[in-house]
Amino acid sequence: MPEGPEIRRAADAIGDVLVGEVVDTVRFGLPRLRKYARQLRGQKVVDVETRGKAMLTHFDHGYSIYSHNQLYGVWQVVEGKKLPNTTRSMRLLLQTADHSAILYSASDISVWPTEELSEHPFLQKLGPDIMDRRLTWRAVAARLEDARFAGKSLSVLYLDQVFLAGNGNYLRSEILFDAGLDPKRTAADLTRGERGRLARSTLDISRRSYDTGGITLAPQLSNSLQRQGLTREWRRFYVFGRADYPCYRCGSEIRREEVGSRRLYTCPGCQPRDAG
Repeated sequence: MPEGPEIRRAADAIGDVLVGEVVDTVRFGLPRLRKYARQLRGQKVVDVETRGKAMLTHFDHGYSIYSHNQLYGVWQVVEGKKLPNTTRSMRLLLQTADHSAILYSASDISVWPTEELSEHPFLQKLGPDIMDRRLTWRAVAARLEDARFAGKSLSVLYLDQVFLAGNGNYLRSEILFDAGLDPKRTAADLTRGERGRLARSTLDISRRSYDTGGITLAPQLSNSLQRQGLTREWRRFYVFGRADYPCYRCGSEIRREEVGSRRLYTCPGCQPRDAG
């Protein structure tokens, strides 16, 4: 499933071609939504916003399209009106005079009066968006002390969209590794220094992933591995997807485990179980 950085990058690509433009073609692939096409056609897009893994396309007449990529959804932006040749199911098409933005395969799509979005059952539960540049590490650290979250293990907390929206499976493994913390510890177990370190890692790793198109490694390390001939797949992550391979920092063998039916990767050398 795409995580916060990927959704924000998609929103930016869509915003580059839609914001400020009149949408002259609106097509919904889901029959229940087709009644809204006429209502949106001919309106100007004023913003493309993300809230965690959800995207909101706002129109100037006070309506918005909510979409969530779910597991298999993907956005594509193309120049002109000729659509790509694909076997994917088109769920939403927005076209201006010059570009097309197409959402494939997702089904969690709805149209809302913009002023009523606060009542959306998913959006109203979300915590702060990790891709919001106004979010500070101190605000993240404060949430780690919040009674709603302090008793949860970090492995559970870092998939909780109420805690922070936009976190997902690869970010969880990478953030906890960067902070040097055992995922079995709870937020309440952390020292003040550890909370600060985790909060900084949360923003550093997620924003680095956005800036690099999905690479969480420090640029110097990633570039060094590239010069050694490693493909992007093997110079992308510190631990995620690298079970049984040596840690880039300490050489320990990366471990994989299942937590809540989701895979989690850790380094026993950098994230010792007896810490705290």
